[in-house]
Amino acid sequence: MTQVQIIDSNGIADQLDKGAYILDIRDINSYNASHIQGSQHIDNASIHPFLADADMDKAVVVCCYRGISSMQAAEVFIQQGFDEVYSLQGGFNEFCTTQPQLCT
Repeated sequence: MTQVQIIDSNGIADQLDKGAYILDIRDINSYNASHIQGSQHIDNASIHPFLADADMDKAVVVCCYRGISSMQAAEVFIQQGFDEVYSLQGGFNEFCTTQPQLCT
């Protein structure tokens, strides 16, 4: 069975270039205030429409505040059949400290 992989902030740009889904599971207000360029917000209400339309061959990178909740959420995408699933190490907070040019 596929396992969740850890990706650091330097790997996000490569994944964006490859067309990966960058999924932000923080609350919508936090997402609207600032997020990773090219990411999309996802929550319990939007996960089923996302899964219905998703290209299962693309990688998924899950982002939360600090990299803890994203590990659990990433497991869901593995259970749904994605093979390449990442959790962002350090979460959004660390990402924007190290890659501010990719934060909106």
